[in-house]
Amino acid sequence: MSNIPTFETRLLSSLSKVFADEELAAAPYDAASAFLNETFSFQVAYRSNQLMKNIRVIVESELSEHITIRSVGLVPSDLPTYHDHDEFILRSTPGLYPDPLLPLSADAAVTGRPSQWRSLWVTVEPDSGRAGGTYNIGLRFETDSGEKLGEETFRLELIPAVLPAQTLIHTEWFHTDCLATYYGVDVFSERHWQLIEQYVKAAAEHGMNMILTPLFTPPLDTEVGGERPTVQLVDVEVLADGSYRFGFDRLDRWTDLCDRCGIQYLEFSHFFTQWGAKHAPKIVANVNGESQKLFGWETDASGEEYHAFLRQFIPALRDWIEDHGRDDRCYFHVSDEPHASHIEAYGQASRLMNELLPDYPIIDALSDLSFYEEGLVKRPIPASNHIEPFLEAGVEGLWTYYCCSQYKEVSNRFFNLPSARNRILGMQLYKYNIEGFLHWGYNFWYSQYSRRAIDPYRVTDADSGFPSGDAFLVYPGEDGPVESIRLKVFHEALQDLRALQLLEQQIGREAVLEALEEGLEEPITFKKYPRDEQWLLSKRQWINDKIKESMVVK
Repeated sequence: MSNIPTFETRLLSSLSKVFADEELAAAPYDAASAFLNETFSFQVAYRSNQLMKNIRVIVESELSEHITIRSVGLVPSDLPTYHDHDEFILRSTPGLYPDPLLPLSADAAVTGRPSQWRSLWVTVEPDSGRAGGTYNIGLRFETDSGEKLGEETFRLELIPAVLPAQTLIHTEWFHTDCLATYYGVDVFSERHWQLIEQYVKAAAEHGMNMILTPLFTPPLDTEVGGERPTVQLVDVEVLADGSYRFGFDRLDRWTDLCDRCGIQYLEFSHFFTQWGAKHAPKIVANVNGESQKLFGWETDASGEEYHAFLRQFIPALRDWIEDHGRDDRCYFHVSDEPHASHIEAYGQASRLMNELLPDYPIIDALSDLSFYEEGLVKRPIPASNHIEPFLEAGVEGLWTYYCCSQYKEVSNRFFNLPSARNRILGMQLYKYNIEGFLHWGYNFWYSQYSRRAIDPYRVTDADSGFPSGDAFLVYPGEDGPVESIRLKVFHEALQDLRALQLLEQQIGREAVLEALEEGLEEPITFKKYPRDEQWLLSKRQWINDKIKESMVVK
């Protein structure tokens, strides 16, 4: 083996996943365009033939102050997929997968490992006041003695226009208790509030404009009879006559925090347990000066005691909403993912909720059209692989979601899937004029059913509960959230959606839809779509060029 060090580099798009144990297959990607209020990312992969430490990375560009470089870290996956997966995957084997975007050291140094491709993630966040034009982004790798190892130049054209505001309502369920557990802080202590704000802000910066708001501890992914840590924003006091008094101070603080971070909508946690609506969530109250659990798994959801509680609480909550002028910003849930066998229990719960909240949107993830046809839910959220009957039924204001069960044909975000399969969703949401998108895992750092806490850098599949990548989009860092490549790519999908909406303003929706599918053998659906990352990149560039052309014509 030669003792002469060799060092290779290659510019790649954000849609490439660089594995340490395989050759690079993606073509070089060294130029693109973006709008002034858009977050743009690309990668530079590097490989050394021998161990090289303290390799410095130097950025040279007029855009330097708007550029962040992070290292794409590797994390283990014991369960990358299910046994009967489809063919649109990168690999099905356990091992190390690229995902967390780790901050570089203070001296911006990286390590070259023998014959391993690794990558750096380059993010550009220009401001709307910058002049349009093409900017070079130079990236140079040097030894600690200043010897040049390699360099690349990316050309980014900034289009002197801005994307329209996001209209899609987007929520990734925010697990407040996971923050307290991982960081070892008391629930709603000052440190917990600081963490909540950091993670909510990161969510908002990536297109999440709705936040799961725990009025009471959310009854989500909890083992029957088990409990998650109490994260209850509303104070409940049982009075001498058996009635209730409610305090909303923590909810006030929560909503003020959300306002500061740019969250538009509050998604109130479910009033009935997951997978059947048969029980009440855990609700804790002050009873004769002591904290006691009032309701939980032992509570019959259809019983008079819990109904009496809701008949007092929901009007009080409605008053709070109206007093704070949030009438058009609050959404409610009954129960998550009921199935056909749950229709009776869900129906009872739904009828009560609709009686108490006749003027508020109630949304639930479910995939059986009969719940909608029987009027039990006016705003269903079907899974993306079950959405066709809802589209055919002409459901207005339709949302969709995916989770671990949507691993065949449709878009998803698992570690082992191509990033193009993550990003294509933006164009699908545009075509079908989808109003909202929901996912259950922004930061779920527990095992399945919340049986134990896990370290998401070591356990990425919730103890073999779900394929790696389903349960969370962010990792816990010492100073706040560590983003993932899946988070960044999904945000790019939302920016694609906004770019299509901007083009629609200029040439009309019909022309946009026609252009979107030009040259394809079959129309885009949630299950059928181009699977080549180059198609996605080229189509987005075409959209940008067409917008520029329309700007010149005007």
